Formats: sequence, C-alpha cells, structure tokens
Amino acid sequence: MIPGLPRKLLAKIVKLEQPRTGALNRRVRGQCRFNFAGKIVARSGDALYRTFVAVKLTILGSGSAGNSAYLETDETRVLVDVGFSARQIRQRLASIGRAPENLTAILITHEHSDHVQGLAGIAEKLNIPVYCNRATQEEIQGQLQARIDYRLFATGGGFEIGDIAVETFSVPHDAQDPVGYLLRTCAVTFGFATDLGHVTTLVMERLRAANVVVLEANHDVKMLQDCLRRPWSLKQRILSRHGHLSNEAAAEAVAEFMSAELRHLYLGHLSRDCNRPDLAFGTVQSRLDKLNATQVQLELTTQNLPCPTLAL
Repeated sequence: MIPGLPRKLLAKIVKLEQPRTGALNRRVRGQCRFNFAGKIVARSGDALYRTFVAVKLTILGSGSAGNSAYLETDETRVLVDVGFSARQIRQRLASIGRAPENLTAILITHEHSDHVQGLAGIAEKLNIPVYCNRATQEEIQGQLQARIDYRLFATGGGFEIGDIAVETFSVPHDAQDPVGYLLRTCAVTFGFATDLGHVTTLVMERLRAANVVVLEANHDVKMLQDCLRRPWSLKQRILSRHGHLSNEAAAEAVAEFMSAELRHLYLGHLSRDCNRPDLAFGTVQSRLDKLNATQVQLELTTQNLPCPTLAL
C-alpha cells in the first residue's frame, strides 16, 4: 500500500511498461513519486506504473462578501465553502459548464455568512452531504434552520471523499472551530487557508505539503487603519491574532511554507474597502522574487467573477 493515497486512487494506478521478466498485475511496492505534471510514478521491481488524472480547480469567488471554490477530479466534485447565494453558486458553476446537481460533497471551513450563505439552497434542496466539525454544524443550524445531511469530522482528522483524501487542520480565526483543508488527489495537493489572524506552525506545516495554495491576503494595514467606514472595534478584530491576514502577513507566511513543490498561489479574501489588488499582488510577488521562487505562479481572486480554471 502506498502511504497517503486513498484506496480509490491506488485502484487507478495502471501499468505503463512491463519488463520481459515481470508478472502481470504485480502489486505496487516501494516508493511512490509524485510528479506535478499530473501523474504518479511507482516502481515495483522493474515494472513502472503511472496514472494520468484530470484535476481542475476554479475559485468561484473570494472576498469579504463571499467565498467558494470548486474542485473536480475524475470521480469527485466538491465545493469548499458556499459563501454566495444558491442562485450565484449555480450561475458561477454554469459559467464553467458545471451544475450543483452533480456535486459529490461540500466542505465548510467555518460558519460565517460569507462562507455558508448559499448552503441551505444548495445542500438541503439537492441533498448534498456537508462536511464540517460539530461546533461549526451547531452554529450553522442556529443560523439556517435547514435539514442538511451533515458528515461530521474531528478537527485535525482526515477522511476520503471519492478519490480525494481530505486532511483538516485548525486555523486561528474568530469562529467556533475554524479549519483549513489539505486536499490530496493523485495529481496535485491543494491547501486552503482563507480566514486566519496569523499563521501557526501547524498551518505552515500543512501548507508546505501543497502544490496549490489558496491563502488570505485580506487588507493593507494602513488602508484599514485609515478606513472611515469601519469602527475601531471592527478594526481591532480584523488586526487581531484571530482576525485576518494583511498583505505583509501573507507574504511572510509564504516565505515560511515555501517549498520546491509549490506551483500556484492564489491570494483570496481581499477586502473591497481596505485593500487593492495591486497592493496585495505586489507585496507577495516581491517576497516571491526575494525567495527566487520562479516556479510559483501568483494569482489574484476576485469577489465578482470566477477565476480562470486551473487544469492539472
């Protein structure tokens, strides 16, 4: 058994080459090497095994008023958060040729409305399983009063949804029990950390394993401090260690979890009033340049439109 892969992924490994002396259908043993081009290569004796899997990520939208991402593999289709209305979720999925009726599951990071406002209209109506921890489920139930098929997990635990291996980890945010996700497919590993006041050692360790990361870059500190539309109490909340990451904090975090395997970095949850896309992009790109991380493609998410689909 190759460690770290769901059983369904192992079943997808097929033989590419068979040596003259090798036996057919030999079990895969030894080390498994991940290749970012979308394949697993494993050796068993002299036999070489490989699988090609289509994996697609679309950030349907990310910002202070709504967050949702769509991840698709050969067998599984999941949403990470449903922070737009059900109508908006349907429209944004339709823009990439998809429909909520075909979803396998929904993953929820925490109960704030910009992450769950479309949940009742999608999960309840279409009977789609919703994965979250118990504290988050209790808060959602209090808000929505909806009949939802919850699949509860303990924060820090892992589980499988089809051919995706899901790892959960705690993040510091002012919610009941907020989590980030590491989603492992046989092609790529995705990390999601979109609401957190600071980056803990645990968060850095988890994101260091990802090829694609969606990370919060919520505000520019000076713009937040000068904003006349936000009371001081809200500014204090945002700036706290359980609030939101600034552009500079996001850049510092990237330096901490940077690895040779990271290829795509999405900046999410940008504030409409207290940030600008050019500031967020420039701050993080400058840090990437200092790190000589030329392999990393930096992308900005937007509140109003889905990002172009990333196909791997």
